[in-house]
Amino acid sequence: SCQRIVPSNTDFAFQFYRQANTQEAGKNIFFSPVSISAAFALLALGSRGTSQAQVLEGLAFNLTTIQKKEIHEGFHHLLLLLNRPGSQVQLSMGNTLFMDKHLKPTKTFLKDVQKLYRGKVVSSSFQNSTEAKKEINDYVKNKTHGYINQILEDLDPNTLMVIVNYIYFKAYWENPFNIKGTHKDYFHVNAKTSAEVEMMVRDGFYKAYSDRKLSCKVVQIPYKGDVAALFILPNKGKMKQLEHALTKKTVSKWERSLQRWRMELHIPKLSISGTYDLKKILMNLGVTDVFSDQADLSGITGNPDVKVSKATHKALLKIHENGTEAAATSSIDFLPHSAPPIVKFNHPFLLLIVDQYTQSILFMGKIVNPT
Repeated sequence: SCQRIVPSNTDFAFQFYRQANTQEAGKNIFFSPVSISAAFALLALGSRGTSQAQVLEGLAFNLTTIQKKEIHEGFHHLLLLLNRPGSQVQLSMGNTLFMDKHLKPTKTFLKDVQKLYRGKVVSSSFQNSTEAKKEINDYVKNKTHGYINQILEDLDPNTLMVIVNYIYFKAYWENPFNIKGTHKDYFHVNAKTSAEVEMMVRDGFYKAYSDRKLSCKVVQIPYKGDVAALFILPNKGKMKQLEHALTKKTVSKWERSLQRWRMELHIPKLSISGTYDLKKILMNLGVTDVFSDQADLSGITGNPDVKVSKATHKALLKIHENGTEAAATSSIDFLPHSAPPIVKFNHPFLLLIVDQYTQSILFMGKIVNPT
């Protein structure tokens, strides 16, 4: 079942975060760890030998304690649960392998990609790289309801295979913020810079925790459906210390320690996106063979002389009064006449969006500047 793979996916999320953070110090970070894990697990399905071991180990799997078959079955189960119908959250996640039309994927691989990963293989003519790039961009735009309109900036004409991973997420807060309360305020990007933001405000009950050791506040804001956002606000100057302590253990301690409090919560409206060159980050995590001439992807085509030329990930999030999309009418909690403590997210903070049902981290980010 998917519980066998979720702990590794979580470890991978934090490893990826550290890599992204090293590459883009002082910038916003936003990505979907669970969908990157799924994309590379799909690649492992078609890899053999060292190539395969590197990919799975790079995804934080310990191959002495879990079998490859269990990993793939775990993802199969996880994807079924995440794309579950009847949930109030719209979540569609997909992986597509664009392959040069001269390459013929094996029947077994096509069947497994479809069955285990709900994945697709699309045949492309990469010789005409402008045309191929447009085809891939249009494909993703269509799959994400026009949300992500350009996943690829450039494409090398010698490309034989591109992995594209997309995730579309739309959800509504369990308790929307009242649009009337939204006002202009300042967000302190760093000691020298402030940006003007639209600040949403809501007086209500939230599950929260103050971590004295890490000097941060954690507030959980539930979406309708089984998904919740965890907003983590370090005290000024404590972000590095917080990032250093970001592990599976820390987050589960926070989740266990949450208690309901009344507060006046201030959160900026935001629209952020992150685009990552997965090849670069995964190579830093020890996954090198699949991108080089040592690649053995013979499980995909039957012959070993193919490598992955490009792997890209793009994730996008909008947060506003009603959740992650569209306009809101709002409900009010009836509260006693006393002033609650104010919790104001007006300097850099971290954000985790977690599927409570599977305990999977759907998105993870650092908001340094919400504008």
